[in-house]
Amino acid sequence: MNILLAITGASGSIYAKRLLFYFQKSQQVDSVAVVLSNNAYEIYKNETGTELNPSGKVSIYRNDQFEASFASGSGKCDAMVICPCSMGTLGRVASGTSETLILRAADVMLKERRRLVMVVRETPYNLIHIRNMETLTLAGAIICPATPSFYSNPQNIIELADTVVLRVLDLLGIFHNGFRWGE
Repeated sequence: MNILLAITGASGSIYAKRLLFYFQKSQQVDSVAVVLSNNAYEIYKNETGTELNPSGKVSIYRNDQFEASFASGSGKCDAMVICPCSMGTLGRVASGTSETLILRAADVMLKERRRLVMVVRETPYNLIHIRNMETLTLAGAIICPATPSFYSNPQNIIELADTVVLRVLDLLGIFHNGFRWGE
């Protein structure tokens, strides 16, 4: 599976960092392309204390690098996750603009009927946010709010973040040994 991970400027970089951890470990994932919005670079660095570097399965693209294969429907990208997804990005994807690589790739995923998971990070939602989520759901995207659960009794921030990340892996069809309710 070839995955595109878009990281936007919303708070919640821990979710993207944990997704990359699981993508690197998964035998189901062949490659991961990462694109960060302009605001995401600093937020990721501030929230995680690290910088993203290409390694293993991971390649990094600039948000203006439109020659990336996933900017076209003929390119091979099986799924895209926008995590965290700012409400600004959500609104621009909902309106169909494609002025950045992230927005173009999301448009491609929708038009090609491929998996697009948007891990939205905002609270509370206003009516515009809700209508944009409805528009994207009707277009085929999956809205997965970054809302942690407590069923597994998480003991630290990593375990808490993983309650969201493991749901995203489920939505992508990627196997994991994480917590399952009722098991």
